Amino acid sequence: MPDTFALTIISIVLFTVVAAFIRGRIRDKCLKSFEKNMVTLEKTSGKIIWGKLRVENTGLELIYSEKNKKSNGHEENSYIMYKSEYPEIQALVRYHDQLSDRTRKERDKELKKVYHPTLLRRFLRKIQNIFKTVKDSLMDVVNLLIGQTKKTSIGRSLSSQDKYVTKLKNDLVGSVETSYEPLLERYIGHRVVLNLTKGDKTRGYQGVLKDYSSEFVEIMDVDYVVEEVASKKADLIVLRKYGTIRHLGE
Repeated sequence: MPDTFALTIISIVLFTVVAAFIRGRIRDKCLKSFEKNMVTLEKTSGKIIWGKLRVENTGLELIYSEKNKKSNGHEENSYIMYKSEYPEIQALVRYHDQLSDRTRKERDKELKKVYHPTLLRRFLRKIQNIFKTVKDSLMDVVNLLIGQTKKTSIGRSLSSQDKYVTKLKNDLVGSVETSYEPLLERYIGHRVVLNLTKGDKTRGYQGVLKDYSSEFVEIMDVDYVVEEVASKKADLIVLRKYGTIRHLGE
């Protein structure tokens, strides 16, 4: 006869560890592609922050190349933006002339893979998209497995821990990327025109559509206007709230 109390304690610990692992692995795929690169963050307020990007599931951090000493005497080494503050992001800009030689070569190699992808890459992406569209079915499968487990002696001892089971189930299913957009899919790897709204103005930028997520869209090889007086080669990640893929550009 199993020790119900011991099994309950073990189940709570396991649920907590597994749920924490799942939550820790969920990071926006567009933001991840700029990770460890020098990035300029433009906020909707007009504030500019520059540093090496670090991405977590709860937000992002820009690590300064040099300490920033403030007038009141304290020093700042980085800038942290929480996920709840993402609506303040106007754009994340990866300027090519701010990359190291090694990072620039890696970025150029990445663009060659992205631009007009091969049949194999398109096939693999179609397979990924199948999984993005089966969230409801996945929930049914998880419910079935949990139901079968509860029929066992160990499973019956876990019945009193339904809230932990439900939490784990939601974390598991929630980890599946479901931001599938058929209108954008056919233009992945093609030149498109991104309409980016800044305040009361909208400007069009042409570049290669690399990817998108539920919150962001990423385009590469853009002539990005800096302070309305010049343009520099860059890659962009913008909130879909402000940036819209409006035209095919080729």
